[in-house]
Amino acid sequence: MTQPSHTVEKIGGTSMSRVNQLKDTLFVGDRKGADIYGRVFVVSAFGGITNLLLEHKKSGEPGVYAHLANASNDHGWHEALTRVSAEMQRVHREVLEHPGDIEQADAFVSERTHGARNCLIDLQRLCAYGHFRLSEHMLQIRELLSGLGEAHSAFVTTILLQRAGVNARFVDLSGWRDEGNVTLDERIAQAMEGIDPHTEMPIVTGYAQCAEGLMREFDRGYSEVTFSKLAALTGAREAIIHKEFHLSSCDPKLVGEHAVKKIGRTNYDVADQLSNMGMEAIHPKAAKTLRQADVPLRVTNAFEPEDPGTLIDDRQAEAPAVEIVTGLDIVTLELFEQDMVGVKGYDTAILDVLTRHNVRIVSKVSNANTITHYLDASLKTMRRVEKDLAQIYPAAEITTKTLSMASVIGRDLNGLSVLQRGLVAIAEAGQTAIGASQGPRNVDVQFIVERESLQPVIKALHGAFIEEEAATPLSRAA
Repeated sequence: MTQPSHTVEKIGGTSMSRVNQLKDTLFVGDRKGADIYGRVFVVSAFGGITNLLLEHKKSGEPGVYAHLANASNDHGWHEALTRVSAEMQRVHREVLEHPGDIEQADAFVSERTHGARNCLIDLQRLCAYGHFRLSEHMLQIRELLSGLGEAHSAFVTTILLQRAGVNARFVDLSGWRDEGNVTLDERIAQAMEGIDPHTEMPIVTGYAQCAEGLMREFDRGYSEVTFSKLAALTGAREAIIHKEFHLSSCDPKLVGEHAVKKIGRTNYDVADQLSNMGMEAIHPKAAKTLRQADVPLRVTNAFEPEDPGTLIDDRQAEAPAVEIVTGLDIVTLELFEQDMVGVKGYDTAILDVLTRHNVRIVSKVSNANTITHYLDASLKTMRRVEKDLAQIYPAAEITTKTLSMASVIGRDLNGLSVLQRGLVAIAEAGQTAIGASQGPRNVDVQFIVERESLQPVIKALHGAFIEEEAATPLSRAA
């Protein structure tokens, strides 16, 4: 594992649901013999499975975990786990063809879900005694359930590839029936010991059980943390994330396939800005791990393996240019206090409340007597925030409002007059910017707009900075 010639590659859940197609493109394709190897794959659960195990990421519909946490009886989570088992079997029957492989996968699902069910039943029995509380074990339960999804997809992918003649190896980091509570580094090192990626293809679970508890900090972003740590620890030549689309200058559904420009190269600074706007190329903590280990990241389209995709490293731009225009719905929290000027502590108190309610801050502006935070949060959560702040500052005027933020991002925006030209483009499109800000580092400019204006504003900004600039010699040189 010391040769810096292998890659560590991650496949997301949506792409995993088409893993039988990836077998003929990404995993094998036109490769022959030794060219098939030198690659370690980290896989997410099949699309939709983690939603059934935990809760639906968007709708909030309860899965096994949510039923267990909230139910007044056992029927809810038992039925939910039975539904997971049936869905896992349905999914792998769509990608596996050989009866023997399907039988193996069915047995794997049965063994894992049966084991998880018995574990949860035993835990409930234990917590029937007053000395034990189920609430104290919910994080471990969440991790146990999450691991089922990744273990299933990794196992199915392994037997699928083995049937195709690939020397694939199932690498289970989920800690299933393992003894001891090891660190993430130790878990990966132990699992990869004795594996030569140049003669075999490791298929690794995106979830890794470890003493740190990945879900405590990353919740459902854990697979990218596992992926980045694996790349760093094994000295990978490159870390690659395979998505179902290219990293482009804008959402093609919004501005049209013909208008977007694929990004060939950018840096981790831009990746951080994208993450801040809810458009993650990679989790910021995972990016930090790769950056510190000097491992470049590549983002590709899983179904176009011949395309090199987007390379993300530490290099600065050769010339100033706008690279991406994106947007995010936000909630503003404005605290006005006439006596704030010259008084310290307001910022700290607000941050303490936002942290307590787990509210993500996108941006912030302030003046002599007003502090405004632009937040990624629900209105329900914001009501609690308002209530807490009103108790701390009873004389303050606290208001919240739903708005949106459009952002123009690039490695180097110096000399492009993005703020001025952006306001002109928004006005010419018949829209209004409520606010705008640009930091001295010149990597992003933010425009605050009404929610109904977000899409036309993004289109106007993309037209001004990407589509019009694409026709100029300067842009082509950049």
